[in-house]
Amino acid sequence: MAADVGAKERKIIVAVDEGEESTYGLSWCVNNVVVQNSQDSLVLLYAKPPPAVYTAMDGTGRREPNPCISQSPYLSRLPYYDGYLFSSDIMASMEKYSAEVADSVIQKSKRLCKDLQGVKVETRVETGDPRDVICEAVDKLGADVLVMGSHGYGMIKRAFLGSVSNHCAQNVKCPVLIVKKPKSIAGSK
Repeated sequence: MAADVGAKERKIIVAVDEGEESTYGLSWCVNNVVVQNSQDSLVLLYAKPPPAVYTAMDGTGRREPNPCISQSPYLSRLPYYDGYLFSSDIMASMEKYSAEVADSVIQKSKRLCKDLQGVKVETRVETGDPRDVICEAVDKLGADVLVMGSHGYGMIKRAFLGSVSNHCAQNVKCPVLIVKKPKSIAGSK
């Protein structure tokens, strides 16, 4: 059966991020899913979060009033949105840091794949919500399988934080392999 698996070119997308779970998921995929000397293509996908801030000016160069504040008799004198306003220098520094994190994650992921022979390894960094980025990439690239690490959140944390892997499993049109990192023996008492 392994010969049949390696006969067809497969596009395997692995979602990578800064976490140990992602690293474990990629390592597990390299050891258990990818067939060396095959037609397999491995795509390492990092979803770079969008900036959570905005600049002080809108497109016209004006500050826009916050409707909630402008209705308050006490706060109506504040002439701008509530939230964080950063200068272009700070925004540039934040973008540079985000790019460095993305590069670090991709380089670490590529090192895990360095011993693969006969497998094409590609990297992609896309900006946006990881749920959307991963689902769009799977669709656009025509993935045969999506591999993701699992943070192993419990029901309550998952309800508040959401689950990227659950969202992707429900919304992509290919099989999704969610790899859960086993709890270490030393860490459990």
